[in-house]
Amino acid sequence: MHAELKVPQGKLVVVDLEVTEGRIADVRLSGDFFLEPDEALGHMSDAVEGLPADASLAQIEAAVETARGDAVMVGFDPRSIAMVVLRALGRATTWTDHDFTLIETGPLHPAMQMAVDEVIAQQVGAGERGPALRIWEWASNAVIIGSFQSLSNEVDLDAAARHDTTVVRRISGGGAMFVEPGNTITYSLYVPGTLVEGMSFVESYAFLDAWVVRALRELGVAADYKPVNDLVSPAGKIGGAAQKRLASGAVLHHVTMSYDMDAAKMLDILRIGREKLSDKGHVSAAKRVDPIRSQTGLPREDVVKALVEHFDRENGPLARTELDADTWARAEQLAESKFSDPDWLARVP
Repeated sequence: MHAELKVPQGKLVVVDLEVTEGRIADVRLSGDFFLEPDEALGHMSDAVEGLPADASLAQIEAAVETARGDAVMVGFDPRSIAMVVLRALGRATTWTDHDFTLIETGPLHPAMQMAVDEVIAQQVGAGERGPALRIWEWASNAVIIGSFQSLSNEVDLDAAARHDTTVVRRISGGGAMFVEPGNTITYSLYVPGTLVEGMSFVESYAFLDAWVVRALRELGVAADYKPVNDLVSPAGKIGGAAQKRLASGAVLHHVTMSYDMDAAKMLDILRIGREKLSDKGHVSAAKRVDPIRSQTGLPREDVVKALVEHFDRENGPLARTELDADTWARAEQLAESKFSDPDWLARVP
């Protein structure tokens, strides 16, 4: 069994191993990392041998940490060794272990967007479809509040009505998002839990968004990731991510980025208080929030095309597909019964 792991801002860690009678055996660690003294590599390999094949990430990491002793590890650490061992055992996966599809739906209204997200995530968790990427297209203005946000504290409903903006609640946590057709870029990833196995929530946010940071940089956007869930640039915040882990093991991860947003309209609708803005900087209502448009000079459709092409190069081939009739029907039913229900919207008053 063979696996490789590129440590973020670090080095490549490689492991080859066998499983004999339910135990890890014949472990051989290698990579382009730095380690002193040399013999520590053998000690850490020996520490993994004999562990149960179903040992947890924490158990493997603890064994390696103990065997490490006073060794200096540069570009990797005991946790990265534990992660690559899980990959070799088939209990953790990486992007190229999966065949992704690009799901195309055309413009959707807010309740249907929420419903399609939940249904696809359920299908991935049930094994009814493989991992997928979806780029959202909007049919109308929307405010999407997080699963645990208070409706009355976050949204001025009178202002939303004035601006013909529908308010919906999503199933993931995080903050409120204001979107207009053509002015935002939203994408969802629907992946199995094995892709983020062993990662904390914060680590999984950075991992699942790393591809889009690289894609934006290729377009000339000085993009970066800021924990817990923000995409940023010197020209201003680009967007934010939210995530929901289903009981089935599937992970729904979605991101909304500002292409060219009307800040005055957003601040009229959203009740963004001083505490919320205390570590993010103030948004001038006289300006538009446009870090992607201003830094690339490209039409939105060209940016979206470039993002998809980058994902395809890194994790492809990316097959295109439309939603089947059964998925549409399930999403339409859920949009009506849940996401259009006033009780769901106001579940946190």
